[in-house]
Amino acid sequence: MSEFYNFSINSLQGYAIDFSQFKGKPVLIVNTASKCGFTPQYEGLQALHEKYKDQGLVIIASPCNQFGKQEPGDAEAIKNECLVNYGVDFLVTEKVDVNGDSSHPLFQYLRDELSGVMGDKIKWNFTKFLVDANGTPFDRFAPTTKPQDLEKYVEQLL
Repeated sequence: MSEFYNFSINSLQGYAIDFSQFKGKPVLIVNTASKCGFTPQYEGLQALHEKYKDQGLVIIASPCNQFGKQEPGDAEAIKNECLVNYGVDFLVTEKVDVNGDSSHPLFQYLRDELSGVMGDKIKWNFTKFLVDANGTPFDRFAPTTKPQDLEKYVEQLL
């Protein structure tokens, strides 16, 4: 069994999201921020979610305040930004760190498995990690990669 399925992370609402429930489904994990130039990508992520959720795609946004302090708010502020302003109804986690000693173990794992331009560090908000239906990290995408550009990879994994 993949190590990926051993992770859990709290949702924005405070309940535990157990990754074992995602067995057999591709998962797209994105570190997000409400005050970032890439924040409009929430629209594209929601479009991907709507198009592929019935085929099994799971999208998880993890707000992070480590890049330019662009996610300063609490859970309520984050909820208002991404859920209300962008109509997001895919999973959103609590605010986490994605780099450094305090980074969430999920992101430590993803960084180790899929290094990027800056080695194992995450460069900025809206870095995307795609995990296949067997829980194997498949690919990492830069913040500049638009969600619609991931469709061919998602379709490959469905």
